[in-house]
Amino acid sequence: MPAHPLALDENREFDRTRQRALTRYYVDAGSGGVAVGVHTTQFAIRDIGLYEPVLKAAAEDARAWTDRPMVMIAGVAGPTKQTVAEAKIACSHGYHAVLVSMGALRGQSPEQLIAHCRAVAEEMPIIGFYMQSAVGGIDLDANFWREFSCIDNAVAIKMAPFNRYKTLDVMKGVVAANAEDRITLYTGNDDHIVADLITPFDIPRDNKIVRLRIRGGLLGHWSVWTRKAVELLDRVHTVVESGADLPLDLAALDARVTDCNAAFFDVANNFHGCIAGCHEVLRRQNLLETINCLDPDEGLSSGQAEEIDRVYAAHPDLADDDFIADNLERWLA
Repeated sequence: MPAHPLALDENREFDRTRQRALTRYYVDAGSGGVAVGVHTTQFAIRDIGLYEPVLKAAAEDARAWTDRPMVMIAGVAGPTKQTVAEAKIACSHGYHAVLVSMGALRGQSPEQLIAHCRAVAEEMPIIGFYMQSAVGGIDLDANFWREFSCIDNAVAIKMAPFNRYKTLDVMKGVVAANAEDRITLYTGNDDHIVADLITPFDIPRDNKIVRLRIRGGLLGHWSVWTRKAVELLDRVHTVVESGADLPLDLAALDARVTDCNAAFFDVANNFHGCIAGCHEVLRRQNLLETINCLDPDEGLSSGQAEEIDRVYAAHPDLADDDFIADNLERWLA
């Protein structure tokens, strides 16, 4: 599931045509769903009255473009009152679950954070979000994730701490809550996408081993080169479900995908250009007109464009430019 970017024109106004084209791209690329109103969509949409229009646009555009079931996930953020209100908006537009970002609650106790999640879960199914600290996330231990996993209407967790130890904390919490059959795990670890998808995670409980697998990804990285990401995930599922030995060339893709992510997400500059980097790939493919973000100070870092040039040249088989070129006129219509 790609995290849906926000299309802006030269004046930093909402570009409805390009936004629609992006949704159509994700549908035709084979995505299982989209996440809207999340970090990649830019949290600042809430400050300028774009939160509901953007959610409404994605829901309407997906329904109008395909009869195939699409999982629609809405990002919700802010204090509890605001987050609950956003969940109600998402529900009114036919979204299936909300991804709960808790960056605005920094400094609150674990008990307060769980109470926040329970309040949102009274409105809609919730997906936990372990966001990396570099872009505003809060450190959350295994005990927190155990309590989160005990919430009846919690259905999934997106793990994106970009940290193997903290990723394991989520899994330990899920297993401790006996929730492994109810909570679906998604990777948001853009630095280890393939490794997360192919690895069986063995977690002890009561002198036994519980094996977990990450079932998919909810990723900003997958907002670009999406057709190839779908093919990659399909290949992973085929190998895992067959029980065959893991092909080394599939495992080797982890380093190559991470190399691309380093350029797109501007790792060299502590992720400053992570949203603009994805915009730049989409601009090169003519899906976006500009790389503009709502914040004028948010753009490509020095040297980031050259890094994107490099990974395009190094990993051409991971790009889906031809797929987009063949369909762009139809998506923009």
